[in-house]
Amino acid sequence: MTNWRNLAQRASLASHQLIGWIFWDPTAKENLAALGVPEGMGHYITNRAAPLAAAGSEAVFAAFYTIKREFIQFSLQHAEPHIAKWTDVTDARDAAVLSGLQRLTPEIVVPLGELAEDLWRTVDALPASGRVLFAAHKSWPRASHPTLSAWNALNTIREWRGDTHFALLVADDIGLVEAGLLHDAWMGYPTQWIPRSRGADDTEINVALANLAERGFVTDGVVNDAGVDYRQKIEDRTEQLCESVWEMFGEHNTLKFLDLIEQVGQRFVEEINTTAGENWMPAARPRRR
Repeated sequence: MTNWRNLAQRASLASHQLIGWIFWDPTAKENLAALGVPEGMGHYITNRAAPLAAAGSEAVFAAFYTIKREFIQFSLQHAEPHIAKWTDVTDARDAAVLSGLQRLTPEIVVPLGELAEDLWRTVDALPASGRVLFAAHKSWPRASHPTLSAWNALNTIREWRGDTHFALLVADDIGLVEAGLLHDAWMGYPTQWIPRSRGADDTEINVALANLAERGFVTDGVVNDAGVDYRQKIEDRTEQLCESVWEMFGEHNTLKFLDLIEQVGQRFVEEINTTAGENWMPAARPRRR
Protein backbone atom coordinates (compact mmCIF):
# COMPACT_ATOMS: atom_id res chain seq x y z
CA MET A 1 0.00 0.00 0.00
CA THR A 2 1.18 3.50 -0.84
CA ASN A 3 2.17 5.51 2.23
CA TRP A 4 0.65 8.81 1.17
CA ARG A 5 1.46 10.51 4.48
CA ASN A 6 5.17 9.84 3.94
CA LEU A 7 5.00 10.97 0.32
CA ALA A 8 3.16 14.15 1.31
CA GLN A 9 5.81 14.96 3.92
CA ARG A 10 8.65 14.36 1.50
CA ALA A 11 6.94 16.29 -1.28
CA SER A 12 6.32 19.24 1.03
CA LEU A 13 10.01 19.50 1.92
CA ALA A 14 11.08 19.03 -1.70
CA SER A 15 8.62 21.70 -2.89
CA HIS A 16 9.84 24.23 -0.33
CA GLN A 17 13.43 23.58 -1.38
CA LEU A 18 12.64 23.90 -5.08
CA ILE A 19 10.75 27.16 -4.52
CA GLY A 20 12.31 28.79 -1.46
CA TRP A 21 15.69 29.87 -2.79
CA ILE A 22 14.13 32.39 -5.20
CA PHE A 23 12.91 34.61 -2.36
CA TRP A 24 16.49 35.71 -1.62
CA ASP A 25 17.94 35.33 -5.09
CA PRO A 26 20.07 38.35 -6.12
CA THR A 27 18.94 38.09 -9.74
CA ALA A 28 15.29 38.20 -8.69
CA LYS A 29 16.06 41.34 -6.71
CA GLU A 30 17.94 42.87 -9.66
CA ASN A 31 15.10 42.05 -12.03
CA LEU A 32 12.62 43.79 -9.76
CA ALA A 33 14.93 46.78 -9.58
CA ALA A 34 15.05 46.80 -13.39
CA LEU A 35 11.27 47.35 -13.36
CA GLY A 36 11.93 50.57 -11.44
CA VAL A 37 11.50 49.39 -7.85
CA PRO A 38 14.32 51.18 -5.97
CA GLU A 39 17.07 48.66 -5.20
CA GLY A 40 14.52 45.86 -5.64
CA MET A 41 13.79 46.32 -1.95
CA GLY A 42 11.09 44.10 -0.49
CA HIS A 43 11.38 41.62 -3.34
CA TYR A 44 10.47 38.59 -1.21
CA ILE A 45 7.05 40.01 -0.39
CA THR A 46 6.50 41.74 -3.73
CA ASN A 47 7.36 38.69 -5.82
CA ARG A 48 5.32 36.31 -3.72
CA ALA A 49 2.37 38.68 -3.36
CA ALA A 50 2.11 39.78 -6.99
CA PRO A 51 -0.97 37.65 -7.85
CA LEU A 52 -2.86 39.15 -4.89
CA ALA A 53 -1.27 42.61 -4.76
CA ALA A 54 -4.10 44.39 -6.58
CA ALA A 55 -6.37 43.52 -3.64
CA GLY A 56 -4.19 45.70 -1.39
CA SER A 57 -1.70 45.25 1.41
CA GLU A 58 -4.32 44.31 4.01
CA ALA A 59 -5.48 41.36 1.91
CA VAL A 60 -1.86 40.30 1.39
CA PHE A 61 -1.17 40.60 5.12
CA ALA A 62 -4.17 38.39 5.87
CA ALA A 63 -3.01 35.78 3.37
CA PHE A 64 0.64 35.78 4.51
CA TYR A 65 -0.55 35.38 8.12
CA THR A 66 2.78 35.33 10.01
CA ILE A 67 4.56 38.36 8.50
CA LYS A 68 4.02 41.70 10.22
CA ARG A 69 1.55 44.06 8.58
CA GLU A 70 4.09 46.89 8.37
CA PHE A 71 6.51 44.71 6.37
CA ILE A 72 3.77 43.97 3.84
CA GLN A 73 2.70 47.60 3.62
CA PHE A 74 6.25 48.86 3.15
CA SER A 75 7.11 46.36 0.41
CA LEU A 76 3.99 46.89 -1.67
CA GLN A 77 3.90 50.65 -1.22
CA HIS A 78 7.58 50.76 -2.15
CA ALA A 79 6.91 48.82 -5.34
CA GLU A 80 3.46 49.94 -6.50
CA PRO A 81 4.35 53.36 -7.97
CA HIS A 82 6.87 51.69 -10.27
CA ILE A 83 4.86 48.67 -11.42
CA ALA A 84 2.80 49.03 -14.59
CA LYS A 85 1.30 45.53 -14.28
CA TRP A 86 1.72 43.06 -11.44
CA THR A 87 2.21 40.32 -14.02
CA ASP A 88 5.45 42.11 -14.95
CA VAL A 89 6.73 41.27 -11.46
CA THR A 90 6.07 37.58 -12.00
CA ASP A 91 7.66 37.64 -15.46
CA ALA A 92 10.79 39.22 -14.00
CA ARG A 93 10.83 36.71 -11.14
CA ASP A 94 10.34 33.82 -13.56
CA ALA A 95 13.35 34.92 -15.58
CA ALA A 96 15.40 34.64 -12.40
CA VAL A 97 13.87 31.23 -11.66
CA LEU A 98 14.86 29.80 -15.02
CA SER A 99 18.40 31.18 -14.96
CA GLY A 100 18.79 29.98 -11.38
CA LEU A 101 17.61 26.46 -12.13
CA GLN A 102 19.91 26.26 -15.12
CA ARG A 103 22.81 27.36 -12.93
CA LEU A 104 22.05 25.37 -9.77
CA THR A 105 20.41 22.19 -11.06
CA PRO A 106 20.69 21.94 -14.85
CA GLU A 107 19.95 18.21 -14.77
CA ILE A 108 16.35 18.72 -13.58
CA VAL A 109 15.35 21.47 -16.01
CA VAL A 110 13.95 19.26 -18.78
CA PRO A 111 12.44 16.42 -16.69
CA LEU A 112 10.78 18.92 -14.33
CA GLY A 113 9.10 20.52 -17.32
CA GLU A 114 7.69 17.15 -18.32
CA LEU A 115 5.55 17.19 -15.17
CA ALA A 116 3.92 20.55 -15.93
CA GLU A 117 0.69 19.31 -17.50
CA ASP A 118 -0.08 16.86 -14.70
CA LEU A 119 0.87 19.41 -12.05
CA TRP A 120 -1.61 21.94 -13.43
CA ARG A 121 -4.21 19.21 -13.74
CA THR A 122 -3.72 18.67 -10.01
CA VAL A 123 -3.91 22.39 -9.25
CA ASP A 124 -7.16 22.71 -11.17
CA ALA A 125 -8.66 19.77 -9.28
CA LEU A 126 -7.87 21.13 -5.80
CA PRO A 127 -10.58 22.93 -3.80
CA ALA A 128 -9.95 26.66 -3.68
CA SER A 129 -12.53 27.67 -1.09
CA GLY A 130 -10.86 29.36 1.87
CA ARG A 131 -7.44 29.25 0.20
CA VAL A 132 -6.97 32.77 -1.07
CA LEU A 133 -3.26 32.85 -1.90
CA PHE A 134 -3.59 29.53 -3.71
CA ALA A 135 -6.55 30.84 -5.70
CA ALA A 136 -4.67 33.98 -6.67
CA HIS A 137 -1.74 31.96 -7.98
CA LYS A 138 -4.04 29.48 -9.71
CA SER A 139 -5.75 32.26 -11.67
CA TRP A 140 -2.48 34.00 -12.63
CA PRO A 141 -1.26 33.75 -16.26
CA ARG A 142 0.63 30.50 -16.76
CA ALA A 143 4.12 30.37 -18.20
CA SER A 144 4.59 28.79 -21.62
CA HIS A 145 8.07 27.45 -20.85
CA PRO A 146 7.57 23.88 -19.55
CA THR A 147 10.05 24.18 -16.68
CA LEU A 148 8.67 27.52 -15.52
CA SER A 149 5.16 26.15 -15.89
CA ALA A 150 5.98 23.17 -13.65
CA TRP A 151 7.79 25.39 -11.13
CA ASN A 152 4.82 27.76 -10.90
CA ALA A 153 2.36 24.88 -10.56
CA LEU A 154 4.41 23.50 -7.67
CA ASN A 155 4.52 26.95 -6.11
CA THR A 156 0.73 27.11 -6.40
CA ILE A 157 0.45 23.73 -4.68
CA ARG A 158 2.88 24.99 -2.01
CA GLU A 159 0.59 27.95 -1.39
CA TRP A 160 -2.38 25.55 -1.11
CA ARG A 161 -0.52 23.77 1.66
CA GLY A 162 0.30 27.09 3.32
CA ASP A 163 -3.32 28.26 3.20
CA THR A 164 -4.39 24.92 4.66
CA HIS A 165 -1.81 25.13 7.46
CA PHE A 166 -2.86 28.67 8.32
CA ALA A 167 -6.53 27.66 8.39
CA LEU A 168 -5.71 25.14 11.11
CA LEU A 169 -3.92 27.84 13.11
CA VAL A 170 -6.85 30.22 12.68
CA ALA A 171 -9.27 27.53 13.81
CA ASP A 172 -7.20 27.07 16.98
CA ASP A 173 -6.92 30.86 17.52
CA ILE A 174 -3.13 30.88 17.16
CA GLY A 175 -1.95 34.40 16.32
CA LEU A 176 0.84 35.33 13.94
CA VAL A 177 3.48 35.80 16.65
CA GLU A 178 2.35 32.74 18.58
CA ALA A 179 2.67 30.72 15.37
CA GLY A 180 6.26 31.88 14.96
CA LEU A 181 7.19 31.03 18.54
CA LEU A 182 5.73 27.54 18.23
CA HIS A 183 7.45 27.01 14.90
CA ASP A 184 10.79 28.07 16.42
CA ALA A 185 10.50 25.55 19.21
CA TRP A 186 9.30 22.75 16.94
CA MET A 187 12.15 23.33 14.49
CA GLY A 188 14.79 23.69 17.21
CA TYR A 189 15.64 27.23 16.06
CA PRO A 190 17.22 29.95 18.19
CA THR A 191 14.60 31.24 20.61
CA GLN A 192 12.27 33.85 19.04
CA TRP A 193 14.19 33.86 15.75
CA ILE A 194 11.25 33.19 13.44
CA PRO A 195 8.81 35.79 14.83
CA ARG A 196 11.55 38.43 15.04
CA SER A 197 12.60 37.72 11.45
CA ARG A 198 9.00 38.44 10.47
CA GLY A 199 8.85 41.74 12.32
CA ALA A 200 7.64 40.96 15.85
CA ASP A 201 8.94 43.33 18.55
CA ASP A 202 9.48 42.78 22.29
CA THR A 203 5.98 43.82 23.28
CA GLU A 204 4.31 41.58 20.70
CA ILE A 205 6.47 38.62 21.69
CA ASN A 206 5.73 39.10 25.39
CA VAL A 207 1.98 39.21 24.69
CA ALA A 208 2.26 36.08 22.53
CA LEU A 209 4.24 34.23 25.20
CA ALA A 210 1.59 35.13 27.79
CA ASN A 211 -1.14 33.86 25.47
CA LEU A 212 0.69 30.58 24.95
CA ALA A 213 1.40 30.26 28.67
CA GLU A 214 -2.34 30.42 29.37
CA ARG A 215 -2.73 27.39 27.12
CA GLY A 216 0.05 25.50 28.90
CA PHE A 217 2.51 25.83 25.99
CA VAL A 218 5.08 28.13 27.67
CA THR A 219 7.03 27.78 30.91
CA ASP A 220 9.26 30.58 32.23
CA GLY A 221 9.07 32.41 28.92
CA VAL A 222 10.04 29.42 26.76
CA VAL A 223 7.86 27.12 24.65
CA ASN A 224 7.72 23.80 26.50
CA ASP A 225 7.25 20.18 25.41
CA ALA A 226 3.48 20.57 25.39
CA GLY A 227 3.86 23.44 22.94
CA VAL A 228 6.14 21.40 20.71
CA ASP A 229 3.74 18.46 20.83
CA TYR A 230 0.88 20.75 19.86
CA ARG A 231 2.89 22.13 16.95
CA GLN A 232 3.62 18.57 15.81
CA LYS A 233 -0.12 17.86 15.81
CA ILE A 234 -0.68 20.91 13.58
CA GLU A 235 1.97 19.56 11.21
CA ASP A 236 0.39 16.11 11.23
CA ARG A 237 -3.05 17.56 10.47
CA THR A 238 -1.59 19.62 7.65
CA GLU A 239 0.11 16.61 6.06
CA GLN A 240 -3.05 14.54 6.43
CA LEU A 241 -5.01 17.14 4.48
CA CYS A 242 -2.24 17.37 1.88
CA GLU A 243 -2.20 13.66 1.13
CA SER A 244 -5.03 14.22 -1.34
CA VAL A 245 -2.88 16.61 -3.38
CA TRP A 246 -0.29 13.99 -4.16
CA GLU A 247 -2.87 11.26 -4.62
CA MET A 248 -4.39 13.45 -7.36
CA PHE A 249 -0.95 13.94 -8.89
CA GLY A 250 -0.46 10.19 -8.81
CA GLU A 251 2.09 7.85 -7.28
CA HIS A 252 4.23 7.58 -10.40
CA ASN A 253 4.41 11.35 -10.86
CA THR A 254 5.04 11.98 -7.17
CA LEU A 255 7.90 9.50 -7.05
CA LYS A 256 9.37 11.01 -10.22
CA PHE A 257 9.18 14.47 -8.66
CA LEU A 258 10.83 13.25 -5.47
CA ASP A 259 13.54 11.44 -7.40
CA LEU A 260 14.34 14.69 -9.21
CA ILE A 261 14.32 17.08 -6.26
CA GLU A 262 15.59 15.01 -3.35
CA GLN A 263 18.89 14.47 -5.15
CA VAL A 264 19.47 18.21 -5.57
CA GLY A 265 17.43 19.78 -2.76
CA GLN A 266 20.44 20.51 -0.59
CA ARG A 267 21.87 22.71 -3.35
CA PHE A 268 18.84 24.97 -3.02
CA VAL A 269 19.28 25.07 0.75
CA GLU A 270 22.95 25.95 0.35
CA GLU A 271 21.91 28.75 -2.00
CA ILE A 272 19.60 30.12 0.70
CA ASN A 273 22.45 29.86 3.20
CA THR A 274 24.67 31.90 0.90
CA THR A 275 22.18 34.57 -0.09
CA ALA A 276 20.22 34.94 3.17
CA GLY A 277 21.62 32.88 6.03
CA GLU A 278 21.34 29.50 7.70
CA ASN A 279 17.97 30.04 9.37
CA TRP A 280 15.92 31.45 6.52
CA MET A 281 13.17 29.39 4.86
CA PRO A 282 12.70 26.97 7.75
CA ALA A 283 10.13 24.99 5.75
CA ALA A 284 12.95 23.94 3.39
CA ARG A 285 15.00 22.43 6.24
CA PRO A 286 14.75 19.30 8.38
CA ARG A 287 13.95 19.84 12.04
CA ARG A 288 16.99 20.40 14.24
CA ARG A 289 15.28 19.29 17.44
